[in-house]
Amino acid sequence: MICKDHLVSGEEFQILKYENGILRTDPVPLDLSKYYESEDYISHSDSKSNLQDKIYQLVKSHMLSKKASWIRRYFKQGTILDVGAGTGEFLNKMKSYLWNVEGVEPNKTARELGVLKGLNLKDDLSKIQNKKFKVISLWHVLEHLPDLEQKISEFYELLDDAGILIIAVPNHNSYEANYYKEDWAAWDVPRHLWHFSRKGIERKLSENHFKLVYEKPLKFDSYYVSLLSEKNKNSKTNFINAFYRGLVSNIKARNSGEYSSIAYFFKKSLKT
Repeated sequence: MICKDHLVSGEEFQILKYENGILRTDPVPLDLSKYYESEDYISHSDSKSNLQDKIYQLVKSHMLSKKASWIRRYFKQGTILDVGAGTGEFLNKMKSYLWNVEGVEPNKTARELGVLKGLNLKDDLSKIQNKKFKVISLWHVLEHLPDLEQKISEFYELLDDAGILIIAVPNHNSYEANYYKEDWAAWDVPRHLWHFSRKGIERKLSENHFKLVYEKPLKFDSYYVSLLSEKNKNSKTNFINAFYRGLVSNIKARNSGEYSSIAYFFKKSLKT
């Protein structure tokens, strides 16, 4: 399948099979950073400049509380590392519950916004050393990491033996992925280097000594991704069609489990 970068370059990339349940983007640009240089790349911004941004920020605010509640079912307080922390809203939420928070954010602009909020953000995971965390979270980040196996191994070393690794990624077996095909916004080439099915991510983490203990659907993602996909497909934003496709996706997923995006909760399994 050929997909277009609708956000920055207009270039085309292939989606190829990598392993059972995992697809990859090809080719991988030598300089990925320039593909994030867009005012429309909203995870690096707190912007509320238009209706689409306002919807995103409103949903994000709601989801911050939801994510915090999921984590606090396991641990009321502790240490958390958020990888791909963006401008730091999630860490700020956890900080409000008296968690000790740290983050990694490679994008300078987003990181500086987070630092202005009083957060401890590093530009690279390698700068987090000799520490253990109760929770490590990656909210739509794993799919961006070039060195997938190495990073998963690093997460294992940084996670407390009783801790939780949370990975949220899009699901390429979802209804809207199949409906929108190459226009599905969550392909997001070339920024998304990896594309996971539910079985694919469980298998990959199992190979690296993690056991899946829980899945939580991110139901709002289906509406937002459908909104972006409508724009990719028709060159205009169609809120009615997007809402309908998102609703259908969530209804179908009640039986299939194939939600647009899913947060996976993993615990460490002992290395043999």
